[in-house]
Amino acid sequence: MIKNRLASLLGAVLLAGTSGLSLAADKPKELNIGISTYLSGSASVFGVPARHAAEILINDMNANGGIGGVKIVPSYIDEGGGGEKLLSEYRRLAEGGTRVMLSAISSGHCNIVAPVAEDLKVLNVMWDCGTEKALEGKNYKYVVRTQANATTEMVAQVLYLMKVKPDFKTLAIVNQDYAWGRDSRDIFLAALKKFKPDVKVVAEMFPKFGAADFSTEISRLQALRPDVILSTSWGGDLDNFVRQASQRNLFKNSTFVLSLAESSLERLGNSLPEGVIVGARGDHYFLHPETKDDPKHMEFVKKFHDKTGAYPIYSVYHMVQALNGLKAGYEKALKDTGGAWPTPEQVAAAMHDVSFKGYGREVKMHRADGQALEAQLFGITKKSDKYPFKVLENITIIPAELVTPPVTETSLGWINDSLKPEVLKSDLIKTYSN
Repeated sequence: MIKNRLASLLGAVLLAGTSGLSLAADKPKELNIGISTYLSGSASVFGVPARHAAEILINDMNANGGIGGVKIVPSYIDEGGGGEKLLSEYRRLAEGGTRVMLSAISSGHCNIVAPVAEDLKVLNVMWDCGTEKALEGKNYKYVVRTQANATTEMVAQVLYLMKVKPDFKTLAIVNQDYAWGRDSRDIFLAALKKFKPDVKVVAEMFPKFGAADFSTEISRLQALRPDVILSTSWGGDLDNFVRQASQRNLFKNSTFVLSLAESSLERLGNSLPEGVIVGARGDHYFLHPETKDDPKHMEFVKKFHDKTGAYPIYSVYHMVQALNGLKAGYEKALKDTGGAWPTPEQVAAAMHDVSFKGYGREVKMHRADGQALEAQLFGITKKSDKYPFKVLENITIIPAELVTPPVTETSLGWINDSLKPEVLKSDLIKTYSN
């Protein structure tokens, strides 16, 4: 009897040891991550800095044990080759064993890769694209987004415009002709008409993505002289439009609202005048009023500037959020599995219920649709004695909770049925003096 008990006990110990070895073997030597960003073309002014951010952060993470004790190994895909080439490279990485992707910048590309990620059972973190349609009304298991979408950003932009210039009567729009430009236009106008139902839209122009010449659009704007000119364009397209508009003195006749121009401040230098309303696609700004003196933020800004000679822009901060969000997802999944290395599906599930920080306010992902809630920062350009480019004053931060529809509602339905002008009076909207 005693011998039998000893044998049983020894067997149990051996089994436990074998189980432990099995779990240890399940942990990979490397965590391969595919990252798509623009490395060529006019959008590379936005995409290359994001790659630099990934390199800095991944090096720092690996120096501190990686994710769950596993080294991160990135592979980069150039979105500049177009959607077909992106999908080809995406599938190649997935078939080669990469089960985690950070994709994409382009809203059109996010709409393409999301269903493919579901089919391939690859965890896909949409790290920068803005279109609300990528997740709205969907039921994805493997696809999440670690920053806000167009609805949050455009409704918040309307709130800021109404705070700083409530009396305008006419508006013109110049947006890129693809998913982001069209979607952001629709949301902005729907929200604006809840506050100013009588506003007159005198022009809607959609130059092609990657356009270099805006003479036609600028000539029309000079003739129309709208009170406000809105552009949600970004990257090289926005830079070219601003430079050409500045050369032809268009800024003297209208107030410009450039929803994504935080990423262009340094590149544009003196081409961007004072008094322009600027958005940051989140609360991203290297002079963020709440975190500019935070030691970790200051250290990151220095590392980025030392590496690139430039200051971080919002694509950089979005990359930081994606990697920090991914790390938070793995950490929660590892806790949920009791330390066993989680599957992509388990990490994706965990990322539907995490909070994390980049270098702004906390980002919250506690929604069934995998959509992050991210605060929005806006300001007005002014000259600086310290920097050879415009900085922002009258900075206002709008919390996502005020300008994001619930999972159960569509963006336009929520704007039409639930958005009220009284939101402008919320004590949660904070403005900071310089």
